[in-house]
Parts: sequence; C-alpha cells; structure tokens
Amino acid sequence: MAMIDRETIRNVMQPLAKARGLPNAFYVDREMLAIESETVFARNWCGIGFAKDVAKPGAVRPVTFLGRPLLMVRDRKGELRVFQNVCRHRGMILVAAPDNGRTMIRCPYHSWCYGLDGALVATPNVGGTGVSAHPDIKREELGLFEVRAEIWMDVVFVNLSGTAPAFRLHAAELIERCKEFDATALHAGGEDSVFSLELQTNWKLAVENYAEAYHLPSVHPGLNSYSKLEDHYHMIEASFAGQGSSVYEPGFGPNGERFAKFPGLSAKWDRGAEYPCFFPNVLFGFQNDHYYAILIEPISHDRTVEHVAIYYADRAMTEARFAAMRAKNTQMWKSIFVEDVTVVEGMQRGRSAPGFDGGKFSPVMDGPTHRFHAWVAEQITR
Repeated sequence: MAMIDRETIRNVMQPLAKARGLPNAFYVDREMLAIESETVFARNWCGIGFAKDVAKPGAVRPVTFLGRPLLMVRDRKGELRVFQNVCRHRGMILVAAPDNGRTMIRCPYHSWCYGLDGALVATPNVGGTGVSAHPDIKREELGLFEVRAEIWMDVVFVNLSGTAPAFRLHAAELIERCKEFDATALHAGGEDSVFSLELQTNWKLAVENYAEAYHLPSVHPGLNSYSKLEDHYHMIEASFAGQGSSVYEPGFGPNGERFAKFPGLSAKWDRGAEYPCFFPNVLFGFQNDHYYAILIEPISHDRTVEHVAIYYADRAMTEARFAAMRAKNTQMWKSIFVEDVTVVEGMQRGRSAPGFDGGKFSPVMDGPTHRFHAWVAEQITR
C-alpha cells in the first residue's frame, strides 16, 4: 500500500487508550476512495436503497453506488433483485429513471430485451434485418449480471464481490440485538418521511460522528436537554457500533400524542432507543414508535449524501390524519442531523492539516468511534 504504511495502520488497531485515529490520507487523498471501494465496500454488505421504492412487481429503480450502475427490480413473483444496469450487448445503461410499470427491461440502444428475472428474451435484428436470432448469440448465456442482495429492515443490501458470508451470518450480532423489530411489519411514512442531506465531507466522518454521543452537549443542546449525555451508553461489536439512550419519550401531537408503538416490545424499549452504525454505511435509529435508516453514499473523497427514510409500526400512522405528526417527527430528526453538518465538514477541512496524526481517542467516550476506525483499518489490510 503506497499511500499508508503498515505501522500507521497498526496504530489505529491498538487498544482504545493507546490508539490513534485513521490518518489524514483516508480523508483527503482522492485515490483512497478507490481503495476503499474494493476493500471496505465491495467485500462487505452495503446499503444501496430502500425496498419500499420498488414495492410492487414491475417496479425498477436505477442506483449508482461508488460509480457502479445498479438496478433494483421487483420481479413477477414479488422478489426484489439487483442487477448491473447495463446491457450485455454494448454496455448501454438500461434504465435511466424509476418506473413502476415494467413488464420487461428494454435497452434503448438496440432494443435487446430482458425479463424482470434478468433473462435475455429478445434480440431484434441481431442476425440481420428482421432476423431476431443468430447461432452465436446464446440468450441463455447473456442474462443480466446479478448482484447478491438481501433486505433487512427494508434496507436493500448488496455484496458486490459476491464473496461475503451470508447476510444473516454477517449481520447476526445486530439482527439478534434488534430482533424485536426484525419480527414486525414496517410501514413507510411516505414523501413526508424521507429526505437527503449533501455533505462536503468524507463518508467516514459522517459514520464516526453518528457512532458517539460525546458531542451532544455542544452540538445538540436541544436534544441534550431531554436525552442527556449521561443517559447514553455504548454498543461495540464486530460488525457495528453506536450508542443507545435510556430516556426516549417524545410526543409529536399538539397535546403530546404519540405514534402507535411496535407490538411485542420488551420493557427495554419503554423509554429506550438505540442508534447502531452497521459497517460500512448504514445508520439505524430504533425507537418504540418509529424506526429510521440512513444510507451513507460516498460521492467522492470529500462529498457524501445521506439518504434518510422513516417508518412506523402501524399502517394507520401513514394516513393523512397523522401527516402533521409525521412532518414534526421528520423535521425533528432533520434538524438534529443538520446540526452535525458543521462539525463533519469542519473535521474534513481539519484533515488537511499536515501535522494532524489521526487524533487521540477518549478512553471513556470514544469507544464506538475507535471500533469503526479499527474496522476500516482491518478491511484495508486483510
């Protein structure tokens, strides 16, 4: 590795009290994202979209992730599949915009057509004018390239390399921790419950900031007024890290009305909430009356987009009569996430200081952030 020496990486993976953070190159070198694309992202399970956006058979949605053109498709059987969004003929992009009524996928260049299962079904004029077949064009060998995909908590995860362990094995610790939510239905809030934020920062700073509560008093004084720093605790596991709160109890109606709660939750969730970062790029928020997921999309070494979707426990909560409460909830979270923009962008600018050595972690407050740094370092060196 020309950019980062092994000794520096070993310092990141030291125990918390002795470790240094990831060095500047991981944030400011343009080439670093290309390295991470193959090591951190392709070999693991990454979030690329939400299943709600391809809800019914015939729905298709193009996604570009780390420069790779992908296509989420809901096939005739209702299964969500992910393909490379390119024609097997000349590599033309197949679908340019979301659509909910496809019966097949037609290439706009030469009209090769694919079923929703990815099979090549038509090759007009391939053998000459008016001749739709040729002995050297074997349709059964020319279906769309499929990408391993799984859905969990309505997030569409993909493994680009095809080499990761099965998703349920890879995410076993997080799935076990959140099994009470995993077993119930989720109801997407609709257009009033989604938003995106564009950040002038490296994707890792967005993740590591979310992982810790240390910054609550200074960056989120409003949130800290009712969910204080001392009310939070750490979660640190092999595949995720984050923080939880023991005092979640907001009201969103004019008289403190609450959303319906998820059924069957244990007493832990009466006032509890948890906010894990599932490595590398999905941030979750579990509360007893709603749930959200944030997909972190790296655009470049210093540009990131956060895609947020909020879900509810009861379909009735998605009705028009609860629109004002949903809007208030969305605005609450958006305002909190916007408060983080200044600090993650400030850290990105600070990473251009040549003397910065990755930083020193608080042995008490920075455990989740250190776990994320160490995980990234592990992926780069394995």
